[in-house]
Amino acid sequence: MKRLILIGNPNVGKSAVFTRLTGVHATTSNYPGTTVSYTAGLTRIHGEEFEVVDTPGAYSLEYTNEAEKVAVDLVDSGDIVVNVIDATNLERNLLLTMQLLERGCPLLVCLNMWDDAQHKGIHIDVEALASYLRVPVVPTVGISGKGIHQLAEDISAFSERLDAHGQFPRRHEHTRSQKWADIGEIIDSVQNLEHRHHTFLEWLQDVSIHPGSGLVFAGIVLLSAFFGIRFLGESIIAYAMDPLFERGYRPLVSQISGWLDGWPLVHHILIGKLVNGNIDYLQSMGMLTTGLYVPFAMVLPYIMSFYLALSLMEDVGYLPRLGVLLDAVMHKIGLHGFSVIPILLGFGCNVPGILATRSLETRRQRFIACTLISIGIPCVSLQAMIMKLVGAYGLGFVAMVYLFLMMVVIVLGVFMRLIVRGFLPELILEIPPYRMPSVRVTLHKLYFRSRGFLSEAIPLILAGIAVINILDYFKIFDRIAALTAPVVTTIWGLPREAILPIVMGFLRKDIAAGLLVPLDLSLAQIMTATVLLSLTFPCIATFAVLFTELGWRDTLKSISVMLVTSVVFGGLARVLFGVITG
Repeated sequence: MKRLILIGNPNVGKSAVFTRLTGVHATTSNYPGTTVSYTAGLTRIHGEEFEVVDTPGAYSLEYTNEAEKVAVDLVDSGDIVVNVIDATNLERNLLLTMQLLERGCPLLVCLNMWDDAQHKGIHIDVEALASYLRVPVVPTVGISGKGIHQLAEDISAFSERLDAHGQFPRRHEHTRSQKWADIGEIIDSVQNLEHRHHTFLEWLQDVSIHPGSGLVFAGIVLLSAFFGIRFLGESIIAYAMDPLFERGYRPLVSQISGWLDGWPLVHHILIGKLVNGNIDYLQSMGMLTTGLYVPFAMVLPYIMSFYLALSLMEDVGYLPRLGVLLDAVMHKIGLHGFSVIPILLGFGCNVPGILATRSLETRRQRFIACTLISIGIPCVSLQAMIMKLVGAYGLGFVAMVYLFLMMVVIVLGVFMRLIVRGFLPELILEIPPYRMPSVRVTLHKLYFRSRGFLSEAIPLILAGIAVINILDYFKIFDRIAALTAPVVTTIWGLPREAILPIVMGFLRKDIAAGLLVPLDLSLAQIMTATVLLSLTFPCIATFAVLFTELGWRDTLKSISVMLVTSVVFGGLARVLFGVITG
C-alpha cells in the first residue's frame, strides 16, 4: 500500500481535500516524540489502496517550528506527494512547491479553492502552470468535491508511472532569491486578474453545496418536489383519470358485469365483489375494475409526477450536489453520498433503485443499500396509497409515517454498518455546473420511465388479483389468517383480515393498500398497516431483482432482516401511533 502525503500552507483546504479522498473514517495521531498531530485515512482508487496523510500546515521545507518539521518528516516518508495550493494566493504558495520539486518529491499539484479564484476574477492557465512545473496540476474545490475525481485519476496514473519508471528526478537547487524570481516569471505567464462579481448561478451553486446553507436548500428542494408531485398527481387524477373511468369506462365494465352474472368464479376474478350492488374501483378487486383503476388512475399520475421531478433535478445538476452534501450522513449507515441516487430512484420504484446500486463500489454497500431500499423506501405506488388513506386525516399524519420509515432506515442502517463486514470507499464524484434542462430529454426520460412502470406493473397486478381472488373464493386465506393471527393481532394490533393485504403486498403494494379500505380500520391501524406494507416483503418484481443482484445467500440474509424488522418495528409502530392518535 502506497503512502499519499498532502502538504501545503496553512488554510489552503488540505483537510477538505483529505475528507473528499478518504470519506469520514480517519485517525488522528501524535507524531512520535512530539505533541504535533496529523490525520491519516485510507482510500482506494481503481483497486489500489493508499494511506492518505494530512500533514500540519507548512510555509516552507526550511522549517521554523515543530509543526513544519513534522510536515517535512512526513513528506520524506511518502510515496506520492500532493501539494495543495490556494488558487487565490498562487505566488505565496509556489515557494513550497519549488522546494518540493528540488527535493525530488514525486509531486502532483492540487490547485484548491478554484471557485474562489474564479469569483475573484483570478484566471490561471492550468496547462501553462503544469508545463512550467513539469508535474500534473488539477483545479479542485475541496468543499464541494469538484475536481476530486480528476485528482484521483491523476494519482492513479502517477502511481502507475512511478511503478514503471522508479524514482522521481530531483530538480536543480536554486537560492531563495532565484526561487522568487522563477515564481515571479511563472505568475506573469500563467495568471491574469480582472474585477468581477458573483453571478446568480455561481451564488446558487455555492449556497446549494455549502454544509450549512446546503442542507436548508436541500430541504426546500425536496419539500417543493414532494408538494409539487402531490399537486400534479392529484390534478391529473381529478381532471383526467377519474372522469375517464367514471364517464367513459364504468358503463362498459358494468355491462360486462351483467353478462357474467351466471358465472360466479369468472365474475369474481374479472369484476370482483359488488359493493351495495355497484362496482367500487377500490374495493371490488377485479382484474377489470381495481386491476386497471389503481395502476392507471391512482398510481400512474404520481409516477409521472415523481419522475418529472427526478429528471429535472438530474438534468439541472442538483443530484450530485445532494450526494456530496449528504455524504457524511450516509456514512453513518454504511453508505456514501452517491447512494442517495439509488434511494431517490427507489422512491419512484424499488426495481430501478436496486438496479442503480450497481454503481456502488463494494458488495457491502450494495447489500446495505438493497436491503434498506426494499424495507424502508416506499415506492410511489405505495406512497400514492399512503396519500389516499392516511392523507385523508391530514398531512401531519402522512409526515409521521414518513418520519417513522426514516427512523427505521437510520436505525437499521447503523446496525448493518456495524455487523456487515467489508470496505466503505470514499465518495469521489465530479460535480457538474448547473445548466438548463432540455425539454426534449426530460420528456424522453419521463416517457420511458412511465412506460417501464406500466409494462412491469400491469401484468403483475392482473395476475396477482387473479391469484388472490381464486384463493379468496376457495377460502384459503382464512387458513393463512389463522396461522398468522398471533403476530397480526397481538403484536401489530390489526384484525385477522389484514393478512390479505400484507400477503398481497408481495405482488403489488398499491393493490395491497387498497385492500385496507373495506376493513374499517382506525387511524392508528391504517398508519401501522401502511408502515408494515413497506417493511414486509417487497413486491415480486423487486424480489426478483434483489435475487439477481445479491445472489441467493445475501437475498436470504436480506429476507431475514426484513422479517425481524417488520415484527419489531411493526409492534413499535402500533404503540407509537396509538399514543399519537389517542
